[in-house]
Amino acid sequence: MKLSDFDFDLPDELIATRPARPRSSARLLVAQGDAIHDAIVRDLGDWLRPGDRLVLNDTAVIPARLSGARHRHGPQGETVAKMEVTLLEPGADGTWQAMVKPLKKLQPGDVVQFAAGLQAELLAKHEGQAKLQFNLEGAAFDAALAQAGAMPLPPYIAARRAADEQDKTDYQTVWARTPGAVAAPTASLHFDEGLLAALRDIGVAFSHVTLHVGAGTFLPVKVEDVTTHKMHAEWGVVSQQAADEIATTKAAGGRVIPVGTTALRLIESAARETGQIAPWEGETDIFIYPGFQFRVTDALMTNFHLPKSTLMMLVSALMGVDRVGNIYAHAVEERYRFFSYGDASLLIPG
Repeated sequence: MKLSDFDFDLPDELIATRPARPRSSARLLVAQGDAIHDAIVRDLGDWLRPGDRLVLNDTAVIPARLSGARHRHGPQGETVAKMEVTLLEPGADGTWQAMVKPLKKLQPGDVVQFAAGLQAELLAKHEGQAKLQFNLEGAAFDAALAQAGAMPLPPYIAARRAADEQDKTDYQTVWARTPGAVAAPTASLHFDEGLLAALRDIGVAFSHVTLHVGAGTFLPVKVEDVTTHKMHAEWGVVSQQAADEIATTKAAGGRVIPVGTTALRLIESAARETGQIAPWEGETDIFIYPGFQFRVTDALMTNFHLPKSTLMMLVSALMGVDRVGNIYAHAVEERYRFFSYGDASLLIPG
């Protein structure tokens, strides 16, 4: 299985830099069996049945991108270096792993000052990342970060424009409640309260799980033999309630449909040991590529993904490599909008 098997040509102008408004007005490609249908997200209920269950990732994206300055006093006076910091994940000891640019201008003991009274001391460097200790914690840290930080937009958007205040709303799901992600579960960005109510009215149920999406989701695959790729680990939890709800739906013959690849990876992680969904908490580095046996997932709602990415491999595992090639060729031809702020697809195998 080669990396080139998951490549395709994508015109730059199809990369979305802003979401559709309202959220549910985005386009929806429905691939069911061998058929492809062009629809709108607000019509999602036309493709679902009473008794189906959508699994939603309730992680909340933190404004993890910070601009600050390192002040250093020496014999020649004060020197100042501008620093860009992107928080990656918190440690159990209250520290943070972060990407810092330029990291070479920061040494252990140096302090970076941000807006809103927020400061971070560099404790150590390791493999191109920084370990930071902030001067605030708890609610005070959250409040300062909300004021000083910007949303960590994906690289393919950040290269085209800077994050702004609108992104603090746009790059967050309407059901976000557990802070910790540095990237959004983007398929979920298509839902608004009106769509959720309409789906409830036809008998579709919902379960919430949490997977904190890390910046590693954007890391490229660098090996030609994709089976040797090592996934980044992300923390997640499937509660007893969510596991019971999903198991009940399966037993009743309903379909379990994760909204987004993050929710899919989490529920499949929770079913690895026994083949049945169960409560689960921990870090998962599950890598899903063609040949994977799905234990829980019956269909998937997801956005359109980067060429040669692990997410292309995941959707190919669900639908088949050739089928995904046809789906993406259709999406390009019909001018669907791609990536995090782009349009959506509903993938129903068989």
